[in-house]
Amino acid sequence: MPLPPHLERLLRECDVTPFKSSGPGGQKKNKTESSVRVRHRATGITRIATESRSQGRNRTLALERVWKELQRRAAKRKPRVSTRPPRGAVERRLESKRREAAIKRTRRAAPEE
Repeated sequence: MPLPPHLERLLRECDVTPFKSSGPGGQKKNKTESSVRVRHRATGITRIATESRSQGRNRTLALERVWKELQRRAAKRKPRVSTRPPRGAVERRLESKRREAAIKRTRRAAPEE
């Protein structure tokens, strides 16, 4: 199964290391090096794939994961647009606080003489 062109280019920039993985899968998984670790040399991003029994399929999966991480890192973050509450909203909030304070002042015990 041939790789898509973008993964072909990425493969030339990466180190691919097959290895024996552990976990469920029994004898097939314990005897074969079907798991793949892909390391992007320029950035050091490392991703592994162990899902499939096929080394080729695992290599494709790991390359896709590296590709997605590179895309995520390359994406520009939207700049935060700072906002201020309108003057009317600020005045309403302060007036509400004044009313609440006045109500609470009436709850106080009268000063003793």
